[in-house]
Order: sequence, then structure tokens, then C-alpha cells
Amino acid sequence: MPHLTVAVLGCWHVHAEDYARSADAHPGTTLVAAWDPDAALGRPLAQEFGVEFTDDLDALLAREDVDAVTVTTGTTAHAEVIGRALAAGKHVFTEKLLAPTVAECEALVAQAADAGRALVVSLPRLSHGYALAVRDVIASGELGELTYARVRLSHDGAVRGRGDGGSGGWLPERFFDPGPAVGGALTDLGCHPVYLTQLFLGEDPASVRAVYGHVTGRAVEDHAVVTLGYDDGRIGVVEAGFVSDDPFTIDVHGTAGSVHHSQDGARLQLRRPGGGVEDLPVPDDAPDPFAQWLAHAADGTQATENLHRAVELTRLVERSNAAAQEGGTR
Repeated sequence: MPHLTVAVLGCWHVHAEDYARSADAHPGTTLVAAWDPDAALGRPLAQEFGVEFTDDLDALLAREDVDAVTVTTGTTAHAEVIGRALAAGKHVFTEKLLAPTVAECEALVAQAADAGRALVVSLPRLSHGYALAVRDVIASGELGELTYARVRLSHDGAVRGRGDGGSGGWLPERFFDPGPAVGGALTDLGCHPVYLTQLFLGEDPASVRAVYGHVTGRAVEDHAVVTLGYDDGRIGVVEAGFVSDDPFTIDVHGTAGSVHHSQDGARLQLRRPGGGVEDLPVPDDAPDPFAQWLAHAADGTQATENLHRAVELTRLVERSNAAAQEGGTR
């Protein structure tokens, strides 16, 4: 596998440091630079990893010693920044959402294919062993006809104090700015329950209903529930929030049984009619999105499945945001 030199583009998102650490630690990559238009965000990350900082994106993208970039800008900047990186011939690994709209996502996917560059979106829970196990149980038919799925993911980033006497929460306040963030709990953390529910029940529900809450009075939602209705009667429920620290849970029900996963104890259980309960083995995780990105860059291939799911994720988030704003169904 060829060695890639990597630069961080944008330090807006809290995962900027995580992806920088991946690039710094992976034997197939070397972190060489960081860019952000705001030096107050970008310079500390560059100093932490001992790499060059710049606020000049054109200069960074013109560097021949930068093969690839990780993108962790505000969501509304993704289309422009990713597009410029691809135009400069860089491989791109990006935080979700790929872009705020489906049209922008599709344009970026096409641009990456035309450029022959690897574009991968961080959808990590699709690679986790529990998700693979739930998918396989569904495919086996053991649950019978699927009827219902619920996935919940929440943390207390909007309410738990930072340890400095503040009560605003540990999540940076910029996450609640509808400009760069596009949306709140659903658009950020809720992406994970969305794409998992799509994995289990299907990508294109007939109806989408959304209720967004503003417990902390921010401009974007700090918790959300989205209900998906399918033509055959299946129902999906997506729950996400920044206002409570709860265990991550998956529940999938069918006419012949149900499967349940909880972060508490990392257990996966199959329940059958009559009350029987069976613990199911959880396989090892598959290669994570960062490893997938490096493999596609090395092989000169496109991450077809990842990009398809990234586009469909954006499609459903768009529908959810519209339903919440309109107070109806999309």
C-alpha cells in the first residue's frame, strides 16, 4: 500500500483531532499540515501534532507533498472544500454529512469518480460488529416479517458543565449555530441512528415525520425523534439528543422474534415468541471508514457502497429537517 501524506482541512468539528490522530498513528499515513480559516481553531491542533498550520487553502492544496486530506469543517462548507480538494487531486476523507443537500452530494461523488480520487464518508457504526450481527439476523429470516426498528443515540453535550463552572455543556457552542452546522442533534449525532435504521429497514421510507425539541433554547434542536413509515407497514424510529447521557440501543422487531443491542454490557440478544432469550455472538468490527479510505486510495477504486449510503443519509436528513420545519410529514 502506498504511503499517503495527509493534511487536516478544518478544525470546526470535534472529530478533527480524532482523524488527525488516525493519520498521525496509521503506518500508511503521515500527518503534515492543518488548515482552518480561523487560526484560533486550527493552530492549536497543528501545534498538538507538531505540523505546519496555514490559513491559506489554495496554498495547501497546491502542495505536491500533500496526497490526501481529512475534512472537518462546518457542514455547510463541505461542498466547497471537498470540491476544491478533489479538483486539486487529493483523496478525501470527510466527516458526515458529505454535504447539506443531495444534489451537492451527488456532484461530489461524480467529481471524485471523474478525478479517480478516493472519497469516503465517516459512517463508522456500519462497520461495528453489532450492526453486522443485526443485519445478518434480519437477512436470515429468523425475525419473520419485520415490523419495527428503533435506534437511539444521545449524549449530554448541551447540558453537562465543562468543569470550569459553566453550565452550557461540553459540546462547542458553534455546534448550535444553524449557519455552519445546518442542523442540531439530528443532523450531527442523529446521522448514526439514521443510517443504521436505513440499513435495517430500507433507505427510502414512504413517510417521514419529525419532532425537534429545544430544551436548552438553542437555535437548532438539542434532541429529536424521527418516525419513518414504510409502504408495507414497517415503522422506524430514530432518536438523537444532546441533553441526556443514555446507553446506545438498537431494537428490531419482527413477527417471529426481535433482536436487541445495548451499549451497556455490549450485549446482543434474540428474543423469540414465548419468552425465550438467546445471547448472540458479536463479530469483530469490519475495517473502519479510515481504513476503507486508505484501501480505496491504494487500489484506485471508488467507495461505492459507502458513498451510496452517504447520499441516502443526506436525503433522509433533508426530509427530516423539512418535516420538522413544516410541522408535518415528508
